[in-house]
Amino acid sequence: MMCPFCSHREDKVIDSRESKEADVVRRRRECLKCGRRFTTYERIDEIPYMVIKKGARREKFERQKVLTGLLKACEKRPISMGKLAEIVDEVENRLAESPEREISTTEIGEMLMDRLEKLDKVAFVRFASVYRDFQDVEAFLGELQDLVRQKRG
Repeated sequence: MMCPFCSHREDKVIDSRESKEADVVRRRRECLKCGRRFTTYERIDEIPYMVIKKGARREKFERQKVLTGLLKACEKRPISMGKLAEIVDEVENRLAESPEREISTTEIGEMLMDRLEKLDKVAFVRFASVYRDFQDVEAFLGELQDLVRQKRG
C-alpha cells in the first residue's frame, strides 16, 4: 500500500474492522516513513457491475464516480460523508441484488435524486441541474417550483 502523503510503500496496520455486513474490511494504517495515518477499505472483487450509459454504451460501475457527483452537489451543505456513503451503498446494493448486474444511469440518477430530495433540497436541486441537464433558467425554475408545491401540498 502506498502512503497517500509521502508515497512510501511500507506501512503497518494499526486496526482492522469488518463492516456489519462483513463485505468490507476497514484498515487503519500508519506510514513507516512519515508516520501519518490513513484508512483503506478492502472489498471482494467479484464480477463487475455494469452501468448502461445513454446511447447503450456500457462501462464498469465506479463507486467513486457516484460519490464524487454527490460531493459536488453537497458542497458546503451540512451533510456528513457517512450519509453520502450510505446513499452510494444503497446504489451498490441495488446492483448486487439485480440478476443482470447492470443498471442504467437513469436508474442511478433517479435513486440518488430521491435520496437527496429527502436529505437536503439544495443538494437535490444542484444534482438535478447537472443530471437533468437544464438548458435554461426556465427548466431550473420549474424544478424549484415543483419542490415548493410539494412542500406546501
